[in-house]
Amino acid sequence: MAKSILHVVTNVDHYDDPSHPTGLWLSELTHAWDTFAERGFRQTIVSPTGGRSPLEPRSLKFPTYDRSARAWHTDPQRMALLENTLGPDEIDPAEYDAIYFTGGHAVMYDFPENEGLQRITRQIWEQGGIVSSVCHGYCGLLDTTLSDGSLLVAGRKVTGFAWMEEVLARVDKLVPYNAEAEMKKRGAHYEKAKIPFVSYTVTDGRLVTGQNPGSAKATAQKVAALLA
Repeated sequence: MAKSILHVVTNVDHYDDPSHPTGLWLSELTHAWDTFAERGFRQTIVSPTGGRSPLEPRSLKFPTYDRSARAWHTDPQRMALLENTLGPDEIDPAEYDAIYFTGGHAVMYDFPENEGLQRITRQIWEQGGIVSSVCHGYCGLLDTTLSDGSLLVAGRKVTGFAWMEEVLARVDKLVPYNAEAEMKKRGAHYEKAKIPFVSYTVTDGRLVTGQNPGSAKATAQKVAALLA
C-alpha cells in the first residue's frame, strides 16, 4: 500500500497587527508535496480549524516563488485544496504514516495550542509513524505531549526557523514569541546551520525537522527515506 502523508497548514492570515499579512509559506508545502508525489504517496491537507489556508504574500516572491510554488499557485485545482482543508476531527491518525507541519509565521498563532493537532501527532508518533516539520512548523510541536505526559520534543534534536533569521527577515518585532527560545525551554536540543537561510535538516529517530523555507525539499526527502 502507498504511504500516507498528512500535511498541516495554517488558517491565520495576519500578525497581531492586522495591517501585516501572513499565512502559509507556499513552497514549504509544494516542495514536500512534489517529493512525496514522485514516490506515489497519498497526501492529505489538514488545518487547525479546517477550511481556507491563506498564503503568506512574501512567499509569492523570488526566490521561494519558484517553479514548484508557481505551478501550484497557478493551478485552480491545487489552490482549491487550500480553500477546503480538513479539520482535525475529520482525520483518523491510524491512516497516516507521517505528519508534516508546514510553516509561515502564521502557524505561530494557531499550531501550538490546537488539541486536535496534538492528538493526531501523538497517535502517529506512538503508532510508529514519523513526525516532521519545516521552518515555523516546529511551533506545532512545542506543546505536544505523549501518553506518559512527557513532551514529544524533550531531549530530542530539532531545528526550525532561528531567531537570527527572524531578525534578518525584519519580523522580530512582529512575531508573538521567540520560537527558538521556546523550543529550548521545552528541553529540546535545538540545532541550526552556521549560515542563516541555507538548507539544514535534523533527524532524530522518527523526528525530522528543517530549519527554513529552503529546507523543505530536503526535509521531505528524509521523511521519504525513512518510509522506504
